[in-house]
Amino acid sequence: MSDARAEEDRPLSWARRVRGRWARTRPTVDGRHRAAPQRTAFVLAGGGSRGAVQVGMLEELIRRGIRADHVFGASVGAINGAAYAGEPTQAGAERMADVWRAVKGTDIFPRGTFDGPWAFLQKRAAVHANTGLRAIIEAGIDYENLEDATIPVEVVTTSLTDGRERWIARGPAVEAILASSAIPSIFPPVTIGEDVLVDGGVVNNVPISRALAAGCDRIYVLLCGPLHYHPPPPKRPAEAALTAFFVAVHARFVRELATLPPGVEVVVFSGGGEPSGQYRDFSATAALIDEGRAEVADVLDRYAGTTHDLVPAPAVVVE
Repeated sequence: MSDARAEEDRPLSWARRVRGRWARTRPTVDGRHRAAPQRTAFVLAGGGSRGAVQVGMLEELIRRGIRADHVFGASVGAINGAAYAGEPTQAGAERMADVWRAVKGTDIFPRGTFDGPWAFLQKRAAVHANTGLRAIIEAGIDYENLEDATIPVEVVTTSLTDGRERWIARGPAVEAILASSAIPSIFPPVTIGEDVLVDGGVVNNVPISRALAAGCDRIYVLLCGPLHYHPPPPKRPAEAALTAFFVAVHARFVRELATLPPGVEVVVFSGGGEPSGQYRDFSATAALIDEGRAEVADVLDRYAGTTHDLVPAPAVVVE
């Protein structure tokens, strides 16, 4: 292999492509083979207030004509993924951006009589009510049930009944998204049917496994932070608990990337900076949207014109 070709096929530090780009074909009635259409998934990870970066990523993907066949979301990724699935257009992305820019931390996490560490010692299921979060979700979608979305969408939750991940693809959209976003101890659990549910990021924060199970062979992963998590040493017990949580959710994603089946292509868009314990801080929203847009543009532009060009193309007949 020439040095030039080796350089072209070398994995890039700012995006992870796994196992290359295999062409799958199927026979036609006249004996020729036609390239099988790819099934594209958007997988949106959790990440709290840094979820604004996904809005910019979606804007740029839409602008370039890249559209999902299926959407999978966890936590804040469920909020953004459901909004995209309902209106996968530039106008829809602009609407999402407007909603995000208007959000203040106190809208979602209102300060109470007991604030700071004392808030976690109260005798109730969570520090904050979910009324503010519900209002944000309702502002972001315009359909009632998940099955009414333009693009099929599924959100992951964590069951407190049996500890397993529970996927929701049908039924009231707001309740399902609210459950997927119910950060333990921060927001109260959500009861759907006979199950009590919390944040899906606890068990599957970057749900590429669900996209694989759905038969998707091109997966765009929209992170809210870096691919590899390198946390600073915690200084307080609360920081240690939060750090342990982020280490756990990153570990599963890395393991799944290392065990992808042949024929699957994954492109990861990094969300930039590290997750923060300051979950009320939405001051960087506008900058994060810009960063997300720039990240996708950078990744796709680097692939343009190479053997891994990601521009959507029609199926090709192979003689």
